[in-house]
Amino acid sequence: MIRALGHLWALIVKEFLAILRDPKSRIIIFAPPLIQLIIFANTLTMETQNIKILAVDYSNTLSSRNFISQIKASDWFDEVDVTQDKSLMEELLLQQKIHGAVIIFDDFEAKLKKGEKAQVGLVLDGRVPSVATSLQAYFSQIAQAFTHQYYPKSVSPIEVEWRSWFNPNNIYQWYLVISLNVIISLVVALILTSLSVARERELGTFEQLIVSPYSAREILVGKTLPPLCIAFVMLMIMTLIAVGWFGIPFQGKIWYLMLVAFVGLLSFIAVGIFISSICRNQQQAILGAFSFMMPAILLSGFVSPIADMPKVFQVINYVNPIRYFLELALGVFLKGFGWVEIWPNLWPLLLIICGTLFFAALTFKRNLE
Repeated sequence: MIRALGHLWALIVKEFLAILRDPKSRIIIFAPPLIQLIIFANTLTMETQNIKILAVDYSNTLSSRNFISQIKASDWFDEVDVTQDKSLMEELLLQQKIHGAVIIFDDFEAKLKKGEKAQVGLVLDGRVPSVATSLQAYFSQIAQAFTHQYYPKSVSPIEVEWRSWFNPNNIYQWYLVISLNVIISLVVALILTSLSVARERELGTFEQLIVSPYSAREILVGKTLPPLCIAFVMLMIMTLIAVGWFGIPFQGKIWYLMLVAFVGLLSFIAVGIFISSICRNQQQAILGAFSFMMPAILLSGFVSPIADMPKVFQVINYVNPIRYFLELALGVFLKGFGWVEIWPNLWPLLLIICGTLFFAALTFKRNLE
């Protein structure tokens, strides 16, 4: 019994040493979880703040201006612009420059003075149902507070009638399924590519690849295309499931979705190639992929709105490929994005691809020399 325990103890010690012997592995194991804990605790929140709202004021009276001032005074809203142009509201909602719009009708003040039930319209961007639901609650509170302050003798508070664009019933499953399609396909692409070169090194075939007649560019293309094709086909299959099984209406054009999918997946594959090129073995590659993947997903706006994060993390998010791919996928799927709406989120992905592949090519070139 004692001898068996001794053998077991020796095996346990051996495994600990195997994991902790490599300095890079020690850093990857301990540093990323601690850093991620600090980052996520300061950035992730289920509260919705810093909301951008457009007020379409058809009334243009003292009462309507006081109501808009009440909205501006709230801590929930970051920007509240005022207009009388409904077409501007439609344009800004389509381009995702506002989260919603409040419409104040021309009989707003007259009804309040008569003690009748005044109504305001609330048009929401249903692309992210959690934000839309929060906006409904916020405006109901503001309307009630405004009535009690300015018209305490009114029979009833202002009634907020809401409409949700792009997701009429605020079905959270629509947002969740589309987001998961993006995230799962990107995870597959990242894992497949991050293991590619590391596997060659671990199996001892990387040296054969170095002495082969292939150039660094050809090696990069050879390592990129297979995972890109696999992840692309998987994303298209999941898109068919989203439409056919979950009944999510596809509002865009299929070739726009295919373009967005190709560029988005290529951006993550480029990151995976770069991770793979600097890792010595598959263990380091997996840990490196995990260290990048978790922050990229959780800081992408999937869990918490980017606008509610500290400024430093909003700046970091400019190089987060999931952030752009997620916005494009939701926009093409639910809003029917055209080229004008796609391009602002597409060119940052192209820059990320060029940057990561450039550094990966430098690493390959150094190994080839």
